[in-house]
Amino acid sequence: MAEPLVAQYGPDVPRAIARMVAAVHRRFDTNAFLHDALNGYEALALMPRGKHIARALQRHLPQDYAQALPIVLASAEQPHGRDPDLSLASFLYLPHTVFVAEFGLGHFELSMQAQHALTQRFTAEFSIRPYLQQHPDATLARLMAWTQDESEHVRRLVSEGTRPRLPWASRLPAFQRDPAPVLALLEKLKDDPALYVRRSVANNLNDIGKDHPALLAHTAQAWLQGATPERRWIVKHALRNAVKRGEAGALAALGFGATANVAVGQPAITPPRAVMGGSLNVAFDVTNTTAQPQQVLVDFAVHYVKANGQARAKVFKLKTLDLAAHETQRVGKKISLADMTTRKHYPGHHRVDAILNGRAQALGAFDLTPG
Repeated sequence: MAEPLVAQYGPDVPRAIARMVAAVHRRFDTNAFLHDALNGYEALALMPRGKHIARALQRHLPQDYAQALPIVLASAEQPHGRDPDLSLASFLYLPHTVFVAEFGLGHFELSMQAQHALTQRFTAEFSIRPYLQQHPDATLARLMAWTQDESEHVRRLVSEGTRPRLPWASRLPAFQRDPAPVLALLEKLKDDPALYVRRSVANNLNDIGKDHPALLAHTAQAWLQGATPERRWIVKHALRNAVKRGEAGALAALGFGATANVAVGQPAITPPRAVMGGSLNVAFDVTNTTAQPQQVLVDFAVHYVKANGQARAKVFKLKTLDLAAHETQRVGKKISLADMTTRKHYPGHHRVDAILNGRAQALGAFDLTPG
Protein backbone atom coordinates (compact mmCIF):
# COMPACT_ATOMS: atom_id res chain seq x y z
CA MET A 1 0.00 0.00 0.00
CA ALA A 2 1.45 3.37 -1.05
CA GLU A 3 2.15 5.92 1.66
CA PRO A 4 -0.64 8.55 1.83
CA LEU A 5 0.41 11.91 0.45
CA VAL A 6 -0.41 13.68 3.70
CA ALA A 7 2.43 11.72 5.33
CA GLN A 8 4.86 13.84 3.27
CA TYR A 9 3.34 16.97 4.82
CA GLY A 10 4.14 16.32 8.43
CA PRO A 11 5.31 18.58 11.29
CA ASP A 12 8.59 19.14 9.45
CA VAL A 13 6.72 21.47 7.07
CA PRO A 14 5.77 24.19 9.58
CA ARG A 15 9.23 23.82 11.13
CA ALA A 16 10.87 24.42 7.75
CA ILE A 17 8.65 27.42 7.11
CA ALA A 18 9.50 28.79 10.56
CA ARG A 19 13.21 28.64 9.73
CA MET A 20 12.63 30.33 6.38
CA VAL A 21 10.62 33.18 7.90
CA ALA A 22 13.01 33.67 10.82
CA ALA A 23 15.86 34.07 8.32
CA VAL A 24 14.25 37.21 6.85
CA HIS A 25 12.27 38.59 9.83
CA ARG A 26 14.28 38.97 13.03
CA ARG A 27 11.22 39.71 15.21
CA PHE A 28 9.50 36.47 14.22
CA ASP A 29 8.63 34.41 17.32
CA THR A 30 9.43 30.93 16.07
CA ASN A 31 8.30 29.12 19.22
CA ALA A 32 4.95 30.89 19.38
CA PHE A 33 4.34 30.26 15.67
CA LEU A 34 5.15 26.55 15.98
CA HIS A 35 2.91 26.25 19.04
CA ASP A 36 0.01 27.58 16.95
CA ALA A 37 0.91 25.78 13.73
CA LEU A 38 1.32 22.35 15.35
CA ASN A 39 -1.77 22.61 17.55
CA GLY A 40 -4.24 20.15 16.01
CA TYR A 41 -2.05 19.73 12.93
CA GLU A 42 -1.92 15.93 12.85
CA ALA A 43 -5.71 15.62 12.68
CA LEU A 44 -5.93 17.67 9.48
CA ALA A 45 -5.94 16.51 5.85
CA LEU A 46 -3.42 17.83 3.34
CA MET A 47 -5.05 21.03 2.06
CA PRO A 48 -6.38 22.05 5.50
CA ARG A 49 -2.81 21.72 6.84
CA GLY A 50 -1.69 24.36 4.35
CA LYS A 51 -4.48 26.69 5.48
CA HIS A 52 -3.71 26.03 9.13
CA ILE A 53 -0.06 27.05 8.64
CA ALA A 54 -1.03 30.18 6.67
CA ARG A 55 -3.39 31.33 9.43
CA ALA A 56 -0.71 30.76 12.06
CA LEU A 57 1.70 32.82 9.95
CA GLN A 58 -0.79 35.67 9.76
CA ARG A 59 -1.10 35.78 13.55
CA HIS A 60 2.67 36.06 14.02
CA LEU A 61 3.55 38.48 11.22
CA PRO A 62 2.79 42.22 11.00
CA GLN A 63 -0.96 42.68 10.82
CA ASP A 64 -0.66 45.07 7.90
CA TYR A 65 -0.79 42.81 4.83
CA ALA A 66 1.39 45.22 2.86
CA GLN A 67 4.12 44.76 5.48
CA ALA A 68 3.63 41.02 5.98
CA LEU A 69 3.55 40.00 2.31
CA PRO A 70 7.18 40.95 1.51
CA ILE A 71 8.26 38.79 4.46
CA VAL A 72 6.25 35.83 3.14
CA LEU A 73 7.72 36.25 -0.35
CA ALA A 74 11.29 36.72 0.91
CA SER A 75 10.97 33.60 3.06
CA ALA A 76 10.14 31.58 -0.04
CA GLU A 77 13.60 32.39 -1.36
CA GLN A 78 15.32 30.81 1.64
CA PRO A 79 16.74 27.26 1.75
CA HIS A 80 14.31 24.82 3.37
CA GLY A 81 16.30 21.61 3.77
CA ARG A 82 13.53 19.27 2.62
CA ASP A 83 14.06 16.46 0.11
CA PRO A 84 13.50 17.99 -3.35
CA ASP A 85 12.57 14.56 -4.75
CA LEU A 86 9.42 14.23 -2.65
CA SER A 87 6.30 14.08 -4.82
CA LEU A 88 4.88 16.91 -2.69
CA ALA A 89 8.10 18.93 -2.56
CA SER A 90 6.54 22.07 -4.04
CA PHE A 91 3.62 21.87 -1.58
CA LEU A 92 5.96 23.47 0.94
CA TYR A 93 4.80 26.77 -0.59
CA LEU A 94 1.07 26.01 -0.31
CA PRO A 95 0.78 28.16 2.88
CA HIS A 96 2.38 31.08 1.04
CA THR A 97 -0.32 30.99 -1.64
CA VAL A 98 -3.07 30.48 0.95
CA PHE A 99 -1.79 33.58 2.77
CA VAL A 100 -2.38 35.60 -0.41
CA ALA A 101 -5.80 34.03 -0.99
CA GLU A 102 -7.12 34.60 2.52
CA PHE A 103 -5.58 37.92 3.52
CA GLY A 104 -4.79 39.78 0.31
CA LEU A 105 -8.14 40.37 -1.36
CA GLY A 106 -8.08 44.03 -0.34
CA HIS A 107 -4.66 44.52 -1.98
CA PHE A 108 -5.24 43.44 -5.57
CA GLU A 109 -2.05 44.66 -7.22
CA LEU A 110 0.27 43.41 -4.48
CA SER A 111 -1.47 40.05 -4.51
CA MET A 112 -1.30 39.65 -8.29
CA GLN A 113 2.42 40.32 -8.20
CA ALA A 114 2.78 37.79 -5.38
CA GLN A 115 0.88 35.09 -7.25
CA HIS A 116 2.93 35.71 -10.37
CA ALA A 117 6.05 35.01 -8.31
CA LEU A 118 4.69 32.14 -6.21
CA THR A 119 3.17 30.17 -9.08
CA GLN A 120 6.69 29.67 -10.38
CA ARG A 121 7.45 27.76 -7.15
CA PHE A 122 4.07 26.20 -6.38
CA THR A 123 0.96 26.63 -8.49
CA ALA A 124 -1.29 29.57 -7.57
CA GLU A 125 -4.26 27.80 -9.20
CA PHE A 126 -6.00 27.62 -5.81
CA SER A 127 -5.19 31.12 -4.59
CA ILE A 128 -6.27 32.87 -7.81
CA ARG A 129 -9.87 31.62 -7.46
CA PRO A 130 -11.03 34.01 -4.70
CA TYR A 131 -9.80 36.87 -6.90
CA LEU A 132 -11.80 35.56 -9.86
CA GLN A 133 -14.86 35.56 -7.60
CA GLN A 134 -14.38 38.93 -5.90
CA HIS A 135 -12.48 40.88 -8.59
CA PRO A 136 -13.59 39.08 -11.79
CA ASP A 137 -12.99 41.81 -14.38
CA ALA A 138 -9.59 42.90 -13.06
CA THR A 139 -8.42 39.32 -12.56
CA LEU A 140 -9.53 38.20 -16.02
CA ALA A 141 -7.75 41.18 -17.56
CA ARG A 142 -4.55 40.26 -15.71
CA LEU A 143 -4.85 36.63 -16.76
CA MET A 144 -5.30 37.70 -20.38
CA ALA A 145 -2.02 39.61 -20.15
CA TRP A 146 -0.38 36.57 -18.56
CA THR A 147 -1.27 34.39 -21.57
CA GLN A 148 1.80 36.05 -23.15
CA ASP A 149 4.08 35.69 -20.11
CA GLU A 150 7.54 34.23 -20.71
CA SER A 151 7.07 31.73 -17.86
CA GLU A 152 5.18 28.54 -18.71
CA HIS A 153 4.20 28.31 -15.04
CA VAL A 154 2.42 31.66 -15.26
CA ARG A 155 0.73 30.72 -18.55
CA ARG A 156 -0.41 27.43 -17.04
CA LEU A 157 -1.88 29.35 -14.09
CA VAL A 158 -4.16 31.12 -16.57
CA SER A 159 -5.73 27.87 -17.76
CA GLU A 160 -5.54 25.81 -14.57
CA GLY A 161 -6.78 28.55 -12.24
CA THR A 162 -9.89 29.16 -14.35
CA ARG A 163 -10.97 25.51 -14.57
CA PRO A 164 -14.65 25.50 -13.51
CA ARG A 165 -14.26 22.13 -11.75
CA LEU A 166 -10.64 22.20 -10.59
CA PRO A 167 -9.89 19.18 -8.33
CA TRP A 168 -9.16 19.99 -4.66
CA ALA A 169 -10.71 23.45 -5.13
CA SER A 170 -14.12 25.08 -4.87
CA ARG A 171 -15.96 25.31 -8.17
CA LEU A 172 -16.43 28.55 -10.11
CA PRO A 173 -20.23 28.69 -10.63
CA ALA A 174 -20.08 31.83 -12.78
CA PHE A 175 -17.85 30.04 -15.30
CA GLN A 176 -19.98 26.90 -15.09
CA ARG A 177 -22.94 29.02 -16.18
CA ASP A 178 -21.04 31.03 -18.79
CA PRO A 179 -17.58 29.76 -19.79
CA ALA A 180 -17.10 32.43 -22.49
CA PRO A 181 -14.47 34.39 -20.46
CA VAL A 182 -12.51 31.18 -19.91
CA LEU A 183 -12.69 30.17 -23.58
CA ALA A 184 -11.28 33.58 -24.53
CA LEU A 185 -8.20 32.78 -22.43
CA LEU A 186 -7.89 29.25 -23.79
CA GLU A 187 -7.97 30.57 -27.35
CA LYS A 188 -4.75 32.42 -26.57
CA LEU A 189 -3.13 29.25 -25.18
CA LYS A 190 -4.31 26.55 -27.58
CA ASP A 191 -1.00 26.64 -29.47
CA ASP A 192 1.24 27.21 -26.46
CA PRO A 193 4.74 25.78 -26.97
CA ALA A 194 4.72 24.00 -23.57
CA LEU A 195 3.00 20.63 -23.17
CA TYR A 196 2.61 21.56 -19.50
CA VAL A 197 0.31 24.41 -20.58
CA ARG A 198 -1.44 22.52 -23.38
CA ARG A 199 -2.38 19.68 -21.02
CA SER A 200 -3.97 22.23 -18.69
CA VAL A 201 -5.89 23.76 -21.60
CA ALA A 202 -7.25 20.31 -22.47
CA ASN A 203 -8.30 19.67 -18.87
CA ASN A 204 -10.07 23.03 -18.71
CA LEU A 205 -12.00 22.24 -21.90
CA ASN A 206 -12.88 18.84 -20.44
CA ASP A 207 -14.31 20.64 -17.38
CA ILE A 208 -16.35 22.97 -19.59
CA GLY A 209 -17.77 20.01 -21.51
CA LYS A 210 -19.28 18.51 -18.36
CA ASP A 211 -21.65 21.49 -18.17
CA HIS A 212 -21.78 22.46 -21.88
CA PRO A 213 -21.34 19.37 -24.10
CA ALA A 214 -22.52 21.13 -27.27
CA LEU A 215 -20.11 24.03 -26.69
CA LEU A 216 -17.25 21.57 -26.17
CA ALA A 217 -18.06 19.82 -29.45
CA HIS A 218 -18.33 23.15 -31.31
CA THR A 219 -15.00 24.35 -29.89
CA ALA A 220 -13.34 21.05 -30.77
CA GLN A 221 -14.53 21.26 -34.37
CA ALA A 222 -13.32 24.87 -34.67
CA TRP A 223 -9.91 24.10 -33.16
CA LEU A 224 -9.39 21.13 -35.46
CA GLN A 225 -9.52 23.34 -38.54
CA GLY A 226 -5.92 23.63 -39.74
CA ALA A 227 -4.72 22.18 -36.44
CA THR A 228 -1.14 21.23 -35.71
CA PRO A 229 -0.51 17.76 -34.24
CA GLU A 230 -0.06 19.46 -30.85
CA ARG A 231 -3.45 21.15 -31.04
CA ARG A 232 -5.09 17.94 -32.24
CA TRP A 233 -3.72 16.28 -29.11
CA ILE A 234 -5.34 19.01 -26.96
CA VAL A 235 -8.71 18.40 -28.62
CA LYS A 236 -8.51 14.63 -28.30
CA HIS A 237 -7.49 14.89 -24.64
CA ALA A 238 -10.26 17.41 -23.95
CA LEU A 239 -12.87 15.10 -25.49
CA ARG A 240 -11.78 11.97 -23.63
CA ASN A 241 -14.59 11.94 -21.07
CA ALA A 242 -17.22 13.09 -23.57
CA VAL A 243 -16.21 10.17 -25.80
CA LYS A 244 -16.49 7.80 -22.84
CA ARG A 245 -19.97 9.18 -22.24
CA GLY A 246 -20.82 8.47 -25.89
CA GLU A 247 -21.70 12.10 -26.68
CA ALA A 248 -22.57 12.38 -30.35
CA GLY A 249 -21.00 15.82 -30.85
CA ALA A 250 -17.65 14.76 -29.41
CA LEU A 251 -17.58 11.58 -31.47
CA ALA A 252 -18.49 13.49 -34.63
CA ALA A 253 -15.72 16.04 -34.00
CA LEU A 254 -13.20 13.19 -33.99
CA GLY A 255 -14.68 11.60 -37.11
CA PHE A 256 -16.52 8.76 -35.38
CA GLY A 257 -20.07 10.04 -35.70
CA ALA A 258 -21.30 7.25 -37.97
CA THR A 259 -22.23 3.75 -36.84
CA ALA A 260 -19.29 1.40 -37.36
CA ASN A 261 -19.91 -1.26 -40.03
CA VAL A 262 -18.17 -4.04 -38.14
CA ALA A 263 -18.89 -7.37 -36.57
CA VAL A 264 -17.76 -8.36 -33.09
CA GLY A 265 -16.73 -11.96 -32.58
CA GLN A 266 -14.85 -14.43 -30.39
CA PRO A 267 -15.50 -12.60 -27.10
CA ALA A 268 -13.42 -13.81 -24.15
CA ILE A 269 -14.11 -12.56 -20.61
CA THR A 270 -11.87 -14.49 -18.25
CA PRO A 271 -12.14 -15.78 -15.68
CA PRO A 272 -15.94 -16.12 -15.84
CA ARG A 273 -15.95 -16.22 -12.03
CA ALA A 274 -13.53 -13.52 -10.96
CA VAL A 275 -12.31 -12.79 -7.46
CA MET A 276 -12.35 -9.37 -5.80
CA GLY A 277 -8.75 -8.19 -5.62
CA GLY A 278 -7.81 -10.22 -8.69
CA SER A 279 -7.92 -9.27 -12.36
CA LEU A 280 -10.03 -9.71 -15.47
CA ASN A 281 -9.11 -10.12 -19.14
CA VAL A 282 -11.46 -8.84 -21.83
CA ALA A 283 -10.76 -9.56 -25.51
CA PHE A 284 -12.74 -9.72 -28.76
CA ASP A 285 -12.38 -9.57 -32.55
CA VAL A 286 -13.50 -6.59 -34.63
CA THR A 287 -14.12 -7.32 -38.34
CA ASN A 288 -14.69 -4.74 -41.05
CA THR A 289 -17.81 -5.99 -42.88
CA THR A 290 -17.35 -3.66 -45.86
CA ALA A 291 -15.12 -3.61 -48.92
CA GLN A 292 -13.78 -0.17 -47.93
CA PRO A 293 -11.11 0.75 -45.37
CA GLN A 294 -12.62 1.90 -42.11
CA GLN A 295 -11.42 3.60 -38.93
CA VAL A 296 -13.23 2.54 -35.76
CA LEU A 297 -12.96 3.79 -32.17
CA VAL A 298 -13.04 0.71 -29.94
CA ASP A 299 -13.54 0.67 -26.16
CA PHE A 300 -15.33 -1.55 -23.70
CA ALA A 301 -17.44 -0.97 -20.59
CA VAL A 302 -17.87 -2.94 -17.39
CA HIS A 303 -21.20 -2.43 -15.62
CA TYR A 304 -19.94 -2.50 -12.04
CA VAL A 305 -22.43 -3.54 -9.38
CA LYS A 306 -22.68 -0.90 -6.66
CA ALA A 307 -23.49 -1.23 -2.94
CA ASN A 308 -27.22 -0.68 -3.61
CA GLY A 309 -27.32 -3.48 -6.19
CA GLN A 310 -27.59 -1.12 -9.15
CA ALA A 311 -24.99 -1.15 -11.93
CA ARG A 312 -22.92 1.73 -13.31
CA ALA A 313 -20.81 1.51 -16.44
CA LYS A 314 -17.10 2.29 -16.40
CA VAL A 315 -15.55 2.74 -19.86
CA PHE A 316 -12.03 1.48 -20.55
CA LYS A 317 -10.14 2.89 -23.51
CA LEU A 318 -8.77 0.42 -26.03
CA LYS A 319 -7.62 1.83 -29.38
CA THR A 320 -8.52 3.32 -32.73
CA LEU A 321 -8.44 0.59 -35.40
CA ASP A 322 -7.53 1.20 -39.02
CA LEU A 323 -9.24 -1.74 -40.68
CA ALA A 324 -8.65 -2.71 -44.29
CA ALA A 325 -11.52 -4.19 -46.29
CA HIS A 326 -12.87 -7.26 -44.47
CA GLU A 327 -9.91 -7.19 -42.08
CA THR A 328 -10.18 -8.61 -38.55
CA GLN A 329 -8.17 -7.33 -35.58
CA ARG A 330 -8.27 -8.61 -32.03
CA VAL A 331 -8.34 -6.15 -29.16
CA GLY A 332 -8.24 -6.63 -25.41
CA LYS A 333 -7.10 -5.44 -22.04
CA LYS A 334 -6.39 -6.70 -18.53
CA ILE A 335 -8.04 -4.73 -15.72
CA SER A 336 -7.61 -4.84 -11.97
CA LEU A 337 -10.45 -5.86 -9.67
CA ALA A 338 -8.70 -4.50 -6.57
CA ASP A 339 -10.38 -1.69 -4.63
CA MET A 340 -9.13 1.81 -5.44
CA THR A 341 -9.75 5.26 -4.02
CA THR A 342 -12.03 5.90 -7.01
CA ARG A 343 -13.77 2.53 -7.20
CA LYS A 344 -14.90 -0.09 -4.69
CA HIS A 345 -15.91 -3.53 -5.90
CA TYR A 346 -18.98 -5.50 -4.85
CA PRO A 347 -19.94 -9.11 -5.58
CA GLY A 348 -22.52 -9.81 -8.26
CA HIS A 349 -23.17 -10.32 -11.96
CA HIS A 350 -21.28 -7.76 -14.06
CA ARG A 351 -22.18 -7.14 -17.70
CA VAL A 352 -19.53 -6.19 -20.25
CA ASP A 353 -20.15 -4.25 -23.49
CA ALA A 354 -17.99 -3.55 -26.51
CA ILE A 355 -18.26 0.12 -27.52
CA LEU A 356 -17.76 0.92 -31.19
CA ASN A 357 -17.80 4.59 -32.23
CA GLY A 358 -19.58 5.32 -28.96
CA ARG A 359 -22.32 2.72 -29.43
CA ALA A 360 -22.59 -0.19 -27.01
CA GLN A 361 -22.92 -3.83 -28.00
CA ALA A 362 -23.32 -6.64 -25.47
CA LEU A 363 -20.15 -8.69 -25.14
CA GLY A 364 -20.85 -11.00 -22.18
CA ALA A 365 -20.61 -11.02 -18.39
CA PHE A 366 -18.69 -12.33 -15.40
CA ASP A 367 -19.53 -13.02 -11.78
CA LEU A 368 -17.46 -11.29 -9.11
CA THR A 369 -17.05 -13.09 -5.79
CA PRO A 370 -15.29 -12.14 -2.52
CA GLY A 371 -11.63 -13.11 -2.33
